[in-house]
Amino acid sequence: MRVAAINLRALPEQRDLIDHAASLLGKNRSDFMLEAACERAQAVVLDQVHFTLDADKFQQFVDLLDAPPKRNPGLERLFALKAPWDKA
Repeated sequence: MRVAAINLRALPEQRDLIDHAASLLGKNRSDFMLEAACERAQAVVLDQVHFTLDADKFQQFVDLLDAPPKRNPGLERLFALKAPWDKA
């Protein structure tokens, strides 16, 4: 159950556009807006490239980057497959 309210003001044209898009997807305005906002928020968070670590965590991070990759049989099988456009 949703309990946190989010209120905002929009121009009538914006509201109408949002309502139209929501109806095309069979959603109500709230569900559509919440889904769109969450998708955008996730993209913003995932695009962050700056993060800070203390000296110990940074060394662990560097060690992981410098370590040789582990064998991955699933990935090896995937790379062994011929691409659909190369099968003809």
